[in-house]
Amino acid sequence: MREALDKALNQLLEESLRMLSLVREMTQEATEALVESNPSKAQGVIAKDQEVDALELKVENQAIAVIARHQPVASDLRLIFTVIKALTDLERAGDYAMHVAEDALLLAKEPPLKRYVTLPEMGRRLVEMMDTLAKAVAERDASLARRVLEMDDQVDGLYEEVTRELITYMMEDPRTITKALTLMRVARSYERLGDHLENIAERVIYWLTGEVYKAPEDVY
Repeated sequence: MREALDKALNQLLEESLRMLSLVREMTQEATEALVESNPSKAQGVIAKDQEVDALELKVENQAIAVIARHQPVASDLRLIFTVIKALTDLERAGDYAMHVAEDALLLAKEPPLKRYVTLPEMGRRLVEMMDTLAKAVAERDASLARRVLEMDDQVDGLYEEVTRELITYMMEDPRTITKALTLMRVARSYERLGDHLENIAERVIYWLTGEVYKAPEDVY
């Protein structure tokens, strides 16, 4: 009985990590589409969002089945509910990666406002957050999950930096307003994506330690 439950729980984790990996791919490719002004790459990201949605439904049904078929104890239930809650954040993170790709499509129609530096750095930091989060889950390491929370603070700092820069562009040259607002929307998508990863990290900490941690201004 216990062996069957452990197998089912491991499958839940594997599918969740697969979903995280897909969101990671979307984020990286959306950033590349932005920097390269590559419409085909942006379209590929948008198409992958359907895969994320399908995985969310699949893993949620698997989690419900584990509860119905087995008799999970408290620590097992912590894992199951961590997965269920994380699914929503992963799905929303995928949506924000898709939004970046959608804006990359718009921006690719004209020459860039400037050479992108801070925005791709935000994308790189988010990919790093997802790599660290995956490692935290695979190695059952709460300290790595806490590291993800620190990394989100760095993404927030970059968001503030790029916002200030774009506001300056708009004030100095009103002709840049439309393009600058689109870039601000990209930055906001990155920032919100990071907030969802932060939520997942908090839930991983709860799963591993029983500690409930809530950072200010969490995404629900």
